[in-house]
Formats: sequence, C-alpha cells, structure tokens
Amino acid sequence: MPDPSKRAEIQKDPWRLPLLSALLSLAVIALLGLLLRYTFVSAVPGLNYKYLLHAHSHVALLGWLYPVLFIALVHAYLPAPVRNTKNYSWLFWLSQVSVLGMLFSFPVQGYGAVSITFSTLHILLSYWFAYRFLKDARAAGSATGEHRFSFRFIRAALFFLVLSSLGPWAMGPIMATGNSFTELYYNAIYFYLHFLYNGWFTFAVLGLLFWLLEKYKITVGRNYSLWIFRLLFWACLPAYLLSVLWIKPAAIVYSLAGAAALAQVVALGILAAIIWPVRAQIYSLFRGWAKTIVALAALAFGLKTLMQFATAFPYMADLAYALRNFIIGYLHLVLIGFVSFFMLAFMAQQGWLNYSSKLNKWGMGVFIVGFITSEVLLFLQGIFYWAGLGEIPDYHTLLFAVSILLPAGILLFFIAQFKPPETINYSSEIYLT
Repeated sequence: MPDPSKRAEIQKDPWRLPLLSALLSLAVIALLGLLLRYTFVSAVPGLNYKYLLHAHSHVALLGWLYPVLFIALVHAYLPAPVRNTKNYSWLFWLSQVSVLGMLFSFPVQGYGAVSITFSTLHILLSYWFAYRFLKDARAAGSATGEHRFSFRFIRAALFFLVLSSLGPWAMGPIMATGNSFTELYYNAIYFYLHFLYNGWFTFAVLGLLFWLLEKYKITVGRNYSLWIFRLLFWACLPAYLLSVLWIKPAAIVYSLAGAAALAQVVALGILAAIIWPVRAQIYSLFRGWAKTIVALAALAFGLKTLMQFATAFPYMADLAYALRNFIIGYLHLVLIGFVSFFMLAFMAQQGWLNYSSKLNKWGMGVFIVGFITSEVLLFLQGIFYWAGLGEIPDYHTLLFAVSILLPAGILLFFIAQFKPPETINYSSEIYLT
C-alpha cells in the first residue's frame, strides 16, 4: 500500500486539475468525432459538417495533445519550484481558454473572426511557452545534465511547433489575395499539419522516450542515438514535400521527398536496432494497460513511418490523396495510435493516472477496441474502393457503431481518475494523479 502522506501530496499537486482538463478534452474530441460519423448515417438539421470538423481537429491538436505534452515537459525538465509558478499556470489555462473559444466558435462560423482570434491567441501563447520553457530548462541545467541528449529532441520539437505556425499565419494573405481553396491554400494547411505531426508531436514523444531511458539508466548506443536525431531532424524539413505531391510537382520534388522518407525509414531501423536489446527493461517500466498501449504506440510509429515512405512513390501518393478513408485512418493512427497512446502510457508510468480500478481498466480496454476496429474499417473500406469492390454493406452504420466505443471508453477512463489509485509507481519521483 502506498504511503498515505504521499497520496495526500499527490492529491494536492497543482497539476492534477490541468491533467483532468486535458483528459476531458479527449472525451469531448471523441464525442465530436462520433457526431461527425453519425452525419453519414442520418442528417443532423442545422449542423455544418465542415465547421464541426474544424472544431474536432483544433480541440484534438490543441486541447488534448498540446496540454499533455505541456504538462509532461514541465515535469520532466523543470524543478517543482519553477514549474509550479504562476507563469506556467497562466500559460496553461489561457491556452485552454483559447481552445474552449475554438470549441464553441468553430461549429457556428467555421473560420471567422471569433475562431481566428482564439486560434491566434493560442499560437502566441505557444510562442511564449517555447521561449519560457527553454529559458527555464537551460537555467535548471536540463540542456547539460543527465537529460541533455533527450533535450535535443525537445528543443527540436519546440522549433517545429513554432515553424508549423507559419502555415496559419500564411492563411490570411492567401485568402486576402483571392487564393482561398487553391493549391497554395491547401499546401499552407499541410505545412501546419506536417510540422505539427512529424515535428512537434513526434520529436516530443521521442524526447520523452529517451528521457525515460536516461532516468532509469537504460543504456543504448549514444552514437546511434545521435544518428536517429540527425536523420529525423534533417529529414523532417524536406519531408513536407510528401504533403504536396498531390499537385504533381517536378521530378526533383519527388526525389527530395523520397530521400527524406527513406532517411526516416533508416532512422526507424536504427531506433528499432538499439531498442530491441533492451526491450524487456523498457517494457518493465510499464504495467497493466500501459504495457498494451505503449506496444501499440511503437507499432503505430513504425506504420506511420512506412506509410510516409510509401507515399513517396507517385502511384501510392495519388492513391493516398484520392481515398479519404486512408487519410482519416492515417491521421488517427498518428494522433491516437502513436502520440495519444504513448502519452497515456507515459503518464501512467509516472504515476499520474489511476492503474488499479476496474472502471479504469474497462475504460481503456473499450477505448483500445474502439480505436482498432474503427481503423480496420477505415483502411478496409479504402482497400475495397481501390479494388473496385464498392462500399462495404452498411459501412457508415458499422463505423458509427464501433466509434461509440471511443467516447464510451474515454469517459469511463476519465471518471476513474477521480478515484485515488491503490498502487502508484513512486520510483519516478514525479507525483501527479
């Protein structure tokens, strides 16, 4: 049984409420996604699908993944007296308020004055977070201490977070010059998404993975690790070209995109090679449902990298962009299968989430089943279209039915977090539940 004094310390942690707010955002995202899928089953009067989709995507990227990475980074690299200052509290809650504004404005007006104002506010707050965090982390010695290597990934992640914002900033001039819904317009959106998914999210997750290796003294080849970082970092920049192949650019663009995709595959191979010998040690850091989802996150990262490589070939690029099912399946594979599953496993490993209650286990189990079955249906339908077999009978009804499991599971999981855990991993020295 855990020490009652430590349990009391956990309950008083000022980051408990922020974490719960992020989990609540995940539940809201799942409910919005379910509503989006219902619109293909039956019409919903007064609902604008595109506007609701904007709300769903913005809350997913900024209301769930951004705050959990925010919380993880300040806990991993900043001492308690620094991370618990009002600076970070204000930064966090103002960011969440901006997301709340987007949640209520996007379904009503799409990209309008109110939603753009809240989106702009979030971008500016992310700039301030990147600057403040890097300054405080350097002062705390994170850039030179035992976590100096993992911190390379975090610096890169924040660089790509800032870089990705050039996409939204470009939208105003593009629309003002009458280029709305043109190739330039969509490529600005893809610029934002690429450097968010493959830059900010990917490098932050890998940084936290190496942080775990450093913290628990799990030794991997440092020279090989440096190669992973260099390959991924320098490949991430030209890999954006993979997102513009749909406009059929010059052959040199295909070559550069292919080289970037190949470099990412090589990095994946090196990462697998250095992780495989210590896989048992890494796996032992997790328990319960976290073991399952960290394995799923690893699988999703591998599939993500290989799928990107496949789109470097003209035929596969055309196929990917022609079939919406593949695009949606890929995006969910990255956001849920890779980033969300890793972050949930990381937070559970740190003792921030409830491991022990049956409600918790049921919730996560239902969520996992819902994710896997919906992914199978999305990709299977894409294969059916590619093979000329048409639509799977009652496809949209089936997809809606299995998608019910996603909000149902995460709501059960969220409710379970209000019950104090019976067992917590105190060896992490980071307390938040």
